Amino acid sequence: MANLTLTGILEKMTGKDKDYRYMATSDLLGELSKDMFKVDADLESKLTNIILKQLEDAAGDVSGLAVKCLAPLIRKVSEDRVLEMTSKLCDKLLNGKDQHRDITSIALKTIVSEITATSLAQRVLVVLTPQLIKGITASGKNTEIKCECLDILCDVLSRFGNLMTKDHEELLGALLTQLGSNQASVRKKSISCIASLASSLSDDLLAKATVEVVQLLKNKKVKADMTRTNIQMIGALSRAVGYRFGPHLSETVPLLISYCKSASETDEELREHSLQALESFLLRCPRDIGTYCDDILSVTLEYLSYDPNFTDNMEEDTDNEGHEEEEDDESANEYTDDEDNSWKVRRAAAKCLAAIIVSRPEMLSEMYKEACSKLIDRFREREENVKMDVFSTFIELLHQTGNVTKDRIDINEASPRWLLLQEVPKIVKSLNRQLREKSVRTKAGAFSVLKELVVVLPDCLAEHFGSLVPGIEKALNDKSSTSNLKIEALVFTRLVMASHSPTVFHPYIPELLSPVLSAVGERYYKVTAEALRVCGELVRVVRPSFQPFALDFKPYVHPIYNAILARLANQDQDQEVKEWAISCMGLVISTFGDNLQRELPFCLPILVDRMGNEITRLTAVKAFAVIANSPLRIDLSCVLEQVFSDLTAFLRKANRALRQTTLGTLNSLVVAYGDQIGSSAYEVIIVELSSLISDSDLHMTALALELCCTLMTDKKSNQNVGQTVSSKVLPQALILIRSPLLQGQALQALQRFFAALVHSANTSFDGLLDSLISSAKPSPQAGGLAKQALYSLAQCVAVLCLAAGDHKCASTVEMLKGTLTDDSSSNSWKQHLALLCLGEIGRRKDLSMHASIENIVIESFQSPLEEIKFAASYALGNIAVGNLSRYLPFILDQIDNQQKKQYLLLNSLKEVIARQSTDKAGQSELQDSNVDKILALLFNHCESEEEGVRNVVAECLGKIALIEPRKLIPALKVRTTSPTAFTRATVVIAVKYSMVERPEKIDEIIYPEISSFLMLIKDNDRHVRRAAVLALSTAAHNKPNLIKRLLPELLPLLYDQTVVKQELIRTVDLGPFKHIVDDGLELRKAAFECVDTLLESCLDQMNPSSFIVPYLISGLADHYDVKMPCHLILSKLADKCPAAVLAVLDSLVEPLEKTISHKPKLDAVKQEVDRNEDMIRSALRVIASLSRISGTDCNFRFKILMNNIMNNAPLAEKYNSVKSE
Repeated sequence: MANLTLTGILEKMTGKDKDYRYMATSDLLGELSKDMFKVDADLESKLTNIILKQLEDAAGDVSGLAVKCLAPLIRKVSEDRVLEMTSKLCDKLLNGKDQHRDITSIALKTIVSEITATSLAQRVLVVLTPQLIKGITASGKNTEIKCECLDILCDVLSRFGNLMTKDHEELLGALLTQLGSNQASVRKKSISCIASLASSLSDDLLAKATVEVVQLLKNKKVKADMTRTNIQMIGALSRAVGYRFGPHLSETVPLLISYCKSASETDEELREHSLQALESFLLRCPRDIGTYCDDILSVTLEYLSYDPNFTDNMEEDTDNEGHEEEEDDESANEYTDDEDNSWKVRRAAAKCLAAIIVSRPEMLSEMYKEACSKLIDRFREREENVKMDVFSTFIELLHQTGNVTKDRIDINEASPRWLLLQEVPKIVKSLNRQLREKSVRTKAGAFSVLKELVVVLPDCLAEHFGSLVPGIEKALNDKSSTSNLKIEALVFTRLVMASHSPTVFHPYIPELLSPVLSAVGERYYKVTAEALRVCGELVRVVRPSFQPFALDFKPYVHPIYNAILARLANQDQDQEVKEWAISCMGLVISTFGDNLQRELPFCLPILVDRMGNEITRLTAVKAFAVIANSPLRIDLSCVLEQVFSDLTAFLRKANRALRQTTLGTLNSLVVAYGDQIGSSAYEVIIVELSSLISDSDLHMTALALELCCTLMTDKKSNQNVGQTVSSKVLPQALILIRSPLLQGQALQALQRFFAALVHSANTSFDGLLDSLISSAKPSPQAGGLAKQALYSLAQCVAVLCLAAGDHKCASTVEMLKGTLTDDSSSNSWKQHLALLCLGEIGRRKDLSMHASIENIVIESFQSPLEEIKFAASYALGNIAVGNLSRYLPFILDQIDNQQKKQYLLLNSLKEVIARQSTDKAGQSELQDSNVDKILALLFNHCESEEEGVRNVVAECLGKIALIEPRKLIPALKVRTTSPTAFTRATVVIAVKYSMVERPEKIDEIIYPEISSFLMLIKDNDRHVRRAAVLALSTAAHNKPNLIKRLLPELLPLLYDQTVVKQELIRTVDLGPFKHIVDDGLELRKAAFECVDTLLESCLDQMNPSSFIVPYLISGLADHYDVKMPCHLILSKLADKCPAAVLAVLDSLVEPLEKTISHKPKLDAVKQEVDRNEDMIRSALRVIASLSRISGTDCNFRFKILMNNIMNNAPLAEKYNSVKSE
């Protein structure tokens, strides 16, 4: 039936009436688009012939439809038919009529774009390639045919260049000859073709192409337009092949720089193309371009201000308002010349400079010294497009400064931030002038620069804000201002207010208030929303504290309130505006509530009403939290009962964010207004809280327990509240305490809960203690508690005892002592818990009044159970913390005399030292003790054969170094040259433990000595090298300024540790089979993790390109444990240094593709399957990061990888899942 329909359509397509032909062709397109469409061989031949004939139809709309029919037709007919059509179309293109050439070319491009099967592509290429080469090289062909053939060939090479290897040499020869064509269009299209071909060329052919173009460039007698073509060709090649072009830079860079300098004054295009090629080198070959960066920077800065036809004799104007009118008219007197193309050179120079900034983070300080001032001078560029590029380049400089130095404020005078700070007055002065220009685009660009400046250097505009106020005012008030300009001005105002002291703005509030409030009334919702955000900051600025203040804020209260109320009361507006109006009103009430007594009964019910709307509910709940936290104790009596009722109901909602916010708001309301709320309302809340306490959501649990503590504290004496907590919340808390996941805020909240519960009515200490201890009892089904759960339980017992008072605490300690003296081995869990409880109580309270407690604890060292030995060690150390003078000598004496118990006793000593090093009061106490005796003892154990002992010794030494750095650092340094590898490793790990995040007195002492420890990365022993890598990683994370000056020497040594060393791989013979052991694996993993840390804190000292190739690429193909940190590094580099990654993207695709296509063995255990799954997801996260880099869509190999992922359903599902994380 379908064939009969098709036959009828084909007959109509050959009719004389063009309308019939058009309708029939349209019907055919509909038929071809159906999934079920099939034809036999005879009809297929007839169909293809008629469509090819239709391409030549005199009616343009018919031939256009015929081309559309080709796309579905290619997918439905046989391969032989596709080949036949391709051959006929090639013949028409080369020998057909001129008027049909365009449509034939489009038809061939359609065929090329629709071919998906590799087998079909290879057969089509056999037919198509010789014909295209013939069309390009045949001497009799006209320019139009050549251009069409080059266009089609460019598409073919982009899609199938890697399938045409045997034709590469012939194609390259044919295309290179066309670079000498007299026709500019042929040369331009030839450049595109060679660039498309280059990405799949072998290194030899690529070198041949480059050498040939370079030889042409060296010939100074060639015409100028040919030279320009050859320079464009060099740039296109580097863009296409990336880092593979690196070996040819030595010849090309000096040539291009010389052309820049020697070009005639009128040959702006030659300079432009040369600078564009240099930009491409910087972005695509960052590893090899390093030696030429200074020369390129010099040329770039020279041509940034290249303007031979215009002399700017104006001196930088002052910021005097009187000059404003004169400068507004300045644009009318500016020099203009339609023939002047020097702006193209300046634009190319600005982009080249941006490429240096983006690709060379290690040159950042030099950029400030050499380029920053000149860039600021170019803010007064007369060509607006170039000015925007100058702004963009300066924003890149600021962005890179923020990127590589993070939030650290360096006092070092060579640091990028310090250098930027010195330029701030000049930046502001120059941008002020731009804010007085007539051009809206210029003003928006100036605000973009100011925005980035405030983000990178908060608090840098304190002395300059006054000069910027007229510009902000004008941007917001001027009738010619666009919405975009207003948004830019408002965003800048908000950022500057958020990052500076409120007193900076007090003189300017009258000028700023009116334009900001009028922006709140704007019709465009984005302007309104941004203006409301500014209002929020303005409220904080106007009344920064609730103490009597120099600024009289009262005149501003009602104008701000009325502007926000107008938006709050209006229901018919964008959601973003609604939310910000609610937030701002919450801020206004909490800050100015004492001056809005009459207005509160009107605006508070509106906020309650917004809580009833699902869309604005969350924002309204947050607003009430802000109001409740106000020190003004705002009168909420008119809505308090309703608010409490609504919030209690929200605890049952599915929305997690809403439940969390509700808990916080309820807590604030109970603290502030508890005396106005009945205990029955508390009981309802407590019942709801019980369902929120679970280890499946520890953050929610912490908030729920916090609220419960507040409720109990507020109603201590109320029997009903205590009873409800005991019956509803306590059982959940006792289940929670058994969880091994319990930690952090949830654990602290649980401790506070038990402390509050002991004082609550209707609860007894003894009952609570029994419940807690019973929780540790092993159950027949689940067995004993996890180690972490026992530690949590012990902490809760200690807090409970201390809260109950000295008498209860003393009786509990005696009970625990009795448990330890009980010989019953069946109750080992009781002994384990008792030891941990004694340790936790002893840490908080002096237990010396309990006779011989230390001897009872040390008896447990004899236990056959390892967990009890360690618990005893922990308990002894913590008891000693409570009374150092009594127990520390005892521990030291035991270490001397008890050789078999030394590891456990060293653990006890570690507990003492670790607690004292973080406690300033305790440090002097430890100094008074015999530190020398401790050190002698620790150094004796540095060479211990047991790794556990060495690690404990290292931690003890590191923590003592925090207390006694002048004594420790020299002693540790001496041992870096010890003949024993274990000693060298131990002292380096000790230094690692001494580098904590907070500032310490050790910092200035270790600064000149740290290289002695870190240079052990060159040691012969792998354990010592790994220790040095770990120490470097800790230093990079906690104290980057200690190591920055050493990185030029350390980085090559660190990179060397990432390489697989064959001498560290050994084969272990296990009888029936052999097992390969890689002793270098842990070292490589640590080295890559160290690089990951350095990228966060010391990017300004690194050249990522020299690390990516070859080190990161080898890591991506390494063991699972190494691949994972490599994936993190690559994701980070894709975000921070996209240019360096883009330059080597081709070589990154292969290891990533192998990872995502790896399948575990059929007999693999579940753990191996899960690890493989984690590794695939990790690789897909990297691919998602790479896909966000601008320019990856032009990379042939990456496009193929993305297509393969999307065509594989399970992979596509995982990819979309990780992308949305």
